[in-house]
Amino acid sequence: MRAWGLRQWGVAALGTAATLLLLGLPAVLIPNGLFAREIEPTWWSYPVWIATSLLSGLVMATYVRGTPKVVEPSGDRDGGRGIAGAALAWFAIGCPVCNKIVLLALGTSGAMAWFAPLQPLLAVAGMVLLAWALRSRLRAANSCPTPARTD
Repeated sequence: MRAWGLRQWGVAALGTAATLLLLGLPAVLIPNGLFAREIEPTWWSYPVWIATSLLSGLVMATYVRGTPKVVEPSGDRDGGRGIAGAALAWFAIGCPVCNKIVLLALGTSGAMAWFAPLQPLLAVAGMVLLAWALRSRLRAANSCPTPARTD
């Protein structure tokens, strides 16, 4: 990341801001009139939301071609990890009884008895997947030098 230019850092900042909005609005971590939340967010929802957004922005920046010193990693095996990590974080910070998928699968009492206690584990798993994706993308970018231009 030391070799990143303004373009990569700009994408990282925009990606972080977009992820903050995409996760924070439906989870009602950002108060809004579009979504409602039946149960107040837990204390750890805010740090998980911010860390997930930062990691997501950094992962997004690895997909941007930068200066000639930085090689864009080939292959996209890590994209699935990044998406899965953000999705797990979304489930982790959301209201357990407001999530229609969880309600359909478990019902209200199941959402509170089974899903709510799993949310911290989902948060950790999501951040681990995002960190793994970021590390893999950065290692791939630094693994081989950029070929010299012959113009």
